[in-house]
Amino acid sequence: MPENPDAGMTIGRLAEQAGVHIETVRYYQHLGLMSMPARPAGSIRRYGPDAGHRLRFIKRAQELGFSLDEVKLLLKLSVGEHCAETQTLAERKARLVEQKISDLRGIQAALNELIRACGTGKKGRGCPIIDSLSLEKAKAGDSNQPYMRLAGAVRGPRDLSRRKGFMRQ
Repeated sequence: MPENPDAGMTIGRLAEQAGVHIETVRYYQHLGLMSMPARPAGSIRRYGPDAGHRLRFIKRAQELGFSLDEVKLLLKLSVGEHCAETQTLAERKARLVEQKISDLRGIQAALNELIRACGTGKKGRGCPIIDSLSLEKAKAGDSNQPYMRLAGAVRGPRDLSRRKGFMRQ
């Protein structure tokens, strides 16, 4: 039986058009970001053009740094006139990105200092980078040492996510 193009597309075709895996579509359905179309008896589910638009919206929002919870909120705000609320969410996200950039610049500066210190180290004295990763060797309050600045900057992505930011008030 030939496929009716007006009947919609399969989940595989939808995923392919959006550049995602089928599992991604199913995950978004599980989270409530996308609806699951009805399944006609003896047939397979078919997705309309709206599903493709929604899936691309989700991916573009993620590319801008919005979490899936934030995307869910944006999708709710996309129904009706909510420009002011959406602008507020985007402004908060921009501030969080600025903070992350600042944190990353601090880490970059500390790493660059450690790299420079490698060239000035004495034989048999150890490596400044290795020493910086061993917090037992760090003296509390010695913030002039590059390893202390690195240790005190940000410990990684999880530390960044714990900072007060978007959607955490």
